[in-house]
Amino acid sequence: MSDSQGPLWEVFVQKKAGQPFVHCGNIHAFDKEMALQNARDTYTRRGEGMALWVVPTNCIVASSPEDQGPFFEPSNDKVYRHPTFYPLPDAIKHM
Repeated sequence: MSDSQGPLWEVFVQKKAGQPFVHCGNIHAFDKEMALQNARDTYTRRGEGMALWVVPTNCIVASSPEDQGPFFEPSNDKVYRHPTFYPLPDAIKHM
């Protein structure tokens, strides 16, 4: 986007205390105060949230689609992490 609008910021909204913050979109702003105000005006104007996080988009590190296979495969040398490792009592049908 154009430099006249400022860098891009990602916006996360918490709807109620204790709930997780959820990504809801992005905005442009020149600094963190302006980013919070723009996020408040854009994403919580109808009372959709009670707290906001704004993060510069260029500070987010993400995996790439090419990492899908080996990056997310569970470690096979740590069998205790797999729920199938533990025997279930017969009384428990599903877990």
